[in-house]
Amino acid sequence: MRRFLIGSLCAVLTTLGACGRTAAPARRSAAPRAIAPTIPAEFVSVAWLDSVARHYVADEHLVGLSVAVAQNGRVIFTQGYGFSSLASKAPITTETMFAVGSVTKEFTCAAALMLQDSGKLSMRDPVAKYFPDLTRAADITLIDLGNHVSGYRDYYPLDFVDREMERPTTPDSVIEEYATRPLDFEPGTRWSYSNTNFDILGRVIEKVSGDSFSVFLAKHIFGPVGMPFTRYAPLPGTWMATGYTSFALGAPEPAQPEAAGWAGMAGAIWSTPSDLAAWDLALMDGKLLSPRAYRMLTSARRLADGRSTGYACGLSVNDRGNAIVLSHGGAVSGFSALNAFVPATKSAVTLLTNQDFGDLGPLASAILRKLILQMSVPAIHGPPPLAAAQAFLAAFQRGQVDRATLGDDFSAYLTPDRLAAARRSMAGRITDLAVGGTSERGGMEVAQLSFKVGGRPATALMYRSPDGKIQEFLVYRP
Repeated sequence: MRRFLIGSLCAVLTTLGACGRTAAPARRSAAPRAIAPTIPAEFVSVAWLDSVARHYVADEHLVGLSVAVAQNGRVIFTQGYGFSSLASKAPITTETMFAVGSVTKEFTCAAALMLQDSGKLSMRDPVAKYFPDLTRAADITLIDLGNHVSGYRDYYPLDFVDREMERPTTPDSVIEEYATRPLDFEPGTRWSYSNTNFDILGRVIEKVSGDSFSVFLAKHIFGPVGMPFTRYAPLPGTWMATGYTSFALGAPEPAQPEAAGWAGMAGAIWSTPSDLAAWDLALMDGKLLSPRAYRMLTSARRLADGRSTGYACGLSVNDRGNAIVLSHGGAVSGFSALNAFVPATKSAVTLLTNQDFGDLGPLASAILRKLILQMSVPAIHGPPPLAAAQAFLAAFQRGQVDRATLGDDFSAYLTPDRLAAARRSMAGRITDLAVGGTSERGGMEVAQLSFKVGGRPATALMYRSPDGKIQEFLVYRP
């Protein structure tokens, strides 16, 4: 959907190490198989999650925000903040539903893959099998649609509701208008985000299953997963948040939604973070798709020249950090969404807000760091990084250190002259000390620290060996 947030999400994932470009059920064995083993990550406390979310809402002046976090295979946190409606001052609750925009796309792909698992279609089928009159339909497959490599023109590339979208439509009308034009590029040679692809794929699901898209999702995904507050294109209700927008730097105002039929199979689902977290866990646990189908859902597409798009089927793929992160952002008029999950740690974070301006990236980044970057860090005998850093900095400011807590080389490096220089240059109260993340290097824990000294910003890297000794603590100006 519009402002699908892949660019924003890329910025988040880059800070974590990399970025990618956002019928009958399948026959399953009696005991579903987990897709990936669970690797221990840093324990994320509910108090910390609540604190970071509250600060984010206040700092960004959000109308409303709803959050869910899962770790080690279970949901550990759900909470709503702010207002569902500024007019009524109704609060956001964990049952308040939000439009999730393009997060819908992962459901559309999964629904098609479920039909593949049951033998009713193949993702390698040409589009011509279902829509023979579309442009180059014999040369484009269903998986090309899900991978955004078809060449069909996007019907919703802008970030506002244009005149066309003020009038109701249907998926067939959208397909007729946008998928009978000349292609934007040769199929499989480029990646270009196109909502049109997902209207076509959704209509194929309806043709093959005999159910409407709404009924299929309810019968085969929302019901079995346990998603009581998730609907496809629901009628307005009091449990649904009001969406807000802002023009230029103006105050939030109620957003004009797209007319009926425009969000469609590309972006018309409404849900809650806890429901989406349940969906993420069901995918990671192998409860919905066969291993082959899951690989197709989560494997980044390669173009004809061998380049990776960083995008699978309705999911962005970040596979160059400490763990693969599968994610998608979404936005329709008045709403923004971000859903990300980490199979290696059976973890997920979902953020939904009822405004289409602002950036969910910083909050997602802060939480994802906790869910990802601890996997390869060695166990340290001693206090946690924050406590160790506090103790060292307090002594460092006095020009004194406890050399029993230091590695031999670092102890030798901290000569009396250097300690005297530290005492002079670091005068002032230390505040806002925080651990931005930890990683591993040379068998050591590396903690990334930020703080202020007398109001002046500073950063530091603290290296500790498994015996708890500090092997390096260097302070920098940011």
